[in-house]
Amino acid sequence: MQKSTLLFLLVLLSAAAYHLGRQRSLQIAGGTVRNLHSLPSYYGYFAALWCGLPALLVLFLWITFENSIVIRLVLSSLPQDLTSVTADRLGLLVNDIRNVASGAVAGEPDPVIVEAAKHYLSLKETSNHLLSLLAISIAITGATYARQRISKEFRARNQVEKSVTIFLIGCSTLAIFTTIGIVLSVLFESIRFFKDVPITEFLFGLNWSPQMAIREDQVGSSGAFGAVPLFLGTLLISTIAMVVAVPIGLLSAIYLSEYAGPRFRATAKPLLEILAGIPTVVYGFFAALVVAPFVRDLGVRFGLDVSSESALAAGLVMGIMIIPFVSSLSDDFINAVPQSLRDGAYALGATQSETIRQVIIPAALPGIVGGVLLAVSRAIGETMIVVMAAGLTANLTINPLAAVTTVTTQIVTLLVGDQEFDSPKTLAAFALGLMLFLVTLALNVIALHVVRKYREQYE
Repeated sequence: MQKSTLLFLLVLLSAAAYHLGRQRSLQIAGGTVRNLHSLPSYYGYFAALWCGLPALLVLFLWITFENSIVIRLVLSSLPQDLTSVTADRLGLLVNDIRNVASGAVAGEPDPVIVEAAKHYLSLKETSNHLLSLLAISIAITGATYARQRISKEFRARNQVEKSVTIFLIGCSTLAIFTTIGIVLSVLFESIRFFKDVPITEFLFGLNWSPQMAIREDQVGSSGAFGAVPLFLGTLLISTIAMVVAVPIGLLSAIYLSEYAGPRFRATAKPLLEILAGIPTVVYGFFAALVVAPFVRDLGVRFGLDVSSESALAAGLVMGIMIIPFVSSLSDDFINAVPQSLRDGAYALGATQSETIRQVIIPAALPGIVGGVLLAVSRAIGETMIVVMAAGLTANLTINPLAAVTTVTTQIVTLLVGDQEFDSPKTLAAFALGLMLFLVTLALNVIALHVVRKYREQYE
């Protein structure tokens, strides 16, 4: 039995266990729910959990260790001269066996490899049969055990809620460890990079040209890792985007929440939020084919030297893209401001505009800051629009009409294709990623400080 089929069967068995557990509780209670400690559904959930969870745990552990055990058994049956090799050669041997087993091989393979592939398939089939038998047996045993424990006094609700609590704790713990793992992986690779390139050169260098020479006589490989042009380009494009997105988004939110009628709001807000669902590559096409030529032609009319790929074009389109992040969250938090604050301001003689400026906006400021922070993070992490509208040139300039590049764009450029993860050129991507993480962390700390400050004022 295939593992996907087994998983589907376990789901069906858990559903059947739920039904049987619920019927068992009603049978014991004589059809009167008040005689039970918990609702009948909790007894069903209890039976389903005992049926599904142990079997799923066995399935997970089996899948985790099955492949390594099968490979060891296959290698142990091979001649000693084939397995007494380096780890790399052994990995190639295992790969050949898997290719022959899957039929993805050209030519006539070695007869020994063919026999090993047959042994591999036989062991996999035996493993699937044993797993199916064990998992189904455990599921049936768990359902039977749960059904026997059901009684009028049994606290099924407590058991189910405890299981749900453990599951939620496990999910949160997994998320925390995933975050820690990401940070540590980036940190370790960044440390390797800073062993070859001084951190002062990386943070304060003014030239970015990460082409490393493979041979001593190779030309055109300067190996300059000054990241200031990248940081400056990221800041320039993000600033242009925020100058576009924050005023338009915030004013749109104020109008939709305080001035617009219900019919207009019901139509305008979904249309505005459609901008968030457009793929970034479409924005990139729009920036490269429409906005960038328009900016260049407009600059020529005024006698300005505008590059065909400019920070202004990328920033304008990026600002349009992140308007929904600002407007939607700001609108939600403005609507969440208690009506009593508005009524109190009106009672004191304030006009609607004065109420918005002096009462509603300060009260909703934590949510507005959160929306702006989300928009900034989105702008900093955008890549496609920058590649198509701003270019890949790391220019040290604050001229919005010139071509620039960003940190995320260079990360993608450095990791495209087959790369060796032992050269400063590739490791530079991890150092850039670490700096992005630190910048985002600083933005979160600042936003948290603002939220706490104003939340204390209005609670």
